[in-house]
Amino acid sequence: MNYSSDNGEDYRHIMDRVVQHLIREGITISVMESCTGGLFSSALTDTEGASAVFLGSFVTYSNEAKTKNGVPARLIDRYGVYSPETAEAMAEACRTFYGADVGVGITGTTGNKDPNNGDSVLGEIFYAILWGKEKCIHRLEVKTDGLARREIKERIVGETAKALAGLLGLDDCEK
Repeated sequence: MNYSSDNGEDYRHIMDRVVQHLIREGITISVMESCTGGLFSSALTDTEGASAVFLGSFVTYSNEAKTKNGVPARLIDRYGVYSPETAEAMAEACRTFYGADVGVGITGTTGNKDPNNGDSVLGEIFYAILWGKEKCIHRLEVKTDGLARREIKERIVGETAKALAGLLGLDDCEK
């Protein structure tokens, strides 16, 4: 089952249009994702020619991986790993590391509460998209009951792809 937005558009279709736009405009992108396990990056690279704009990504499933890749440990200690502040720091860290125009950070709890992090709330996701001085930071609640882990990830990727399309001015992706 593939996640579709309310209008029936599959997230891969939205991502395809986003990547084509990035290619046309020469806008580069990088990603640091946790709970989606690389699915957002994979969706970006499903479009022919994505290598012209997708500079790279980090799958930082642990706190240590996040801090080793540029997220300040003090920020995680203060706000928690599952927070809008951490999502924003993830987006900034990957954008800085790769020198990309756009940075995307995704963090949250999908399948079960994380015993290592007290701020873990089942189905609570935070994503941040940074582009120049533009910022899109959201809290997303995903119903997890009865869904396979892959379906949960697809929902997160779909919502983040729609937000990215909106930030880039591709409003027709959300109609």
